[in-house]
Amino acid sequence: MAKKNLNEMSFLDHLEELRWLLVRSTAAILILATLTFFISDYIFDVIIFGPTNANFITYRFFCDLSNQLGFAESICVTEMPFIIQNTNMEGQINVLIWTCITAGFILGFPFILWEVWKFISPALYDTEKKHARLFVISSSVLFFLGVLFGYYVIVPMSVNFFATFTISTVVKNQFSIDSYIGLVKTSVIACGLFFELPIIIYFLTKLGLVTPDFLRKYWKYAVIIILIVAAVVTPPDVVSQIIVTIPMLVIYEASILISKIVVKNQKKVNG
Repeated sequence: MAKKNLNEMSFLDHLEELRWLLVRSTAAILILATLTFFISDYIFDVIIFGPTNANFITYRFFCDLSNQLGFAESICVTEMPFIIQNTNMEGQINVLIWTCITAGFILGFPFILWEVWKFISPALYDTEKKHARLFVISSSVLFFLGVLFGYYVIVPMSVNFFATFTISTVVKNQFSIDSYIGLVKTSVIACGLFFELPIIIYFLTKLGLVTPDFLRKYWKYAVIIILIVAAVVTPPDVVSQIIVTIPMLVIYEASILISKIVVKNQKKVNG
C-alpha cells in the first residue's frame, strides 16, 4: 500500500493506520511470547527468581562495597527468609502466560517503536524522517537500560526489604507468586518507560508543548516528584533512595538538554 501524504489522509485513514500499528505490534508480541515459552524454565529459575537468592549479583556487589567503605557487612544479604507460594488452581498457568507476554513486549519494544515512528513520520519534515534508525536505536537502548536498572537495582532492593521486614517473629513471610511476579514486572517496565523521558520530551518540544525554560523553571518540583517516586519504589532507607534518585535526575537533566537542542535547531530552520 502506497504511503499517503499527511495532508491527503483523512481521519479514517489515520484510524486505519493506527489499527494496523496495533495489529502488527500485537502480532510481534505474541510471536515473541510464544518463543519465550520454550525457554520459560530459564526465565523463571534464573531471571525472575534470581533476586530471591542471597547470592544474587546485586547483593554481592553491595556487600563488597560495604566492606570496602568500612561498613563491615552491615548491608550484606545472607538469607531470604520467605517462600513464594501459589494459592490458585490456575495460578501458575496464568503467571506463565502473562510472563511470556511481558517478555514478548520487552523483546519486541524496538519493533513497536519502529511501528510508532512509521505512524508519526508523515507529520515530520523530510530531514527528520531520515533519523528513523537513530530514533529506534536510542529509544530501545534507553528502554533496555531502564529495564536493567529496574531488575538489578529496584527489584533486589524491594525483595530484600520485604523479605526481611517483619512486625513480629510470630509472622512468617509467605508471598503469593502473583505478588512477587507483579513486583518484578512493574519495576522493570516502569523503569524502562521512565528512561524514555528524553525521547518524550523531544517530541513534546517539537510540538511546542514543552520548552527548556519550562523544564528548568519547574526543576525543583521535578526533584520533589523524583524523590517521592524514589521513596515509593525503594525501601525506606537513605542509601536506596539516593541510588534510585541520581539516575532519575540525570535523565531529567538530559531531557532539558535535548529540549534546548530542539529549540535551537528550530530557530535555525525558521531563520
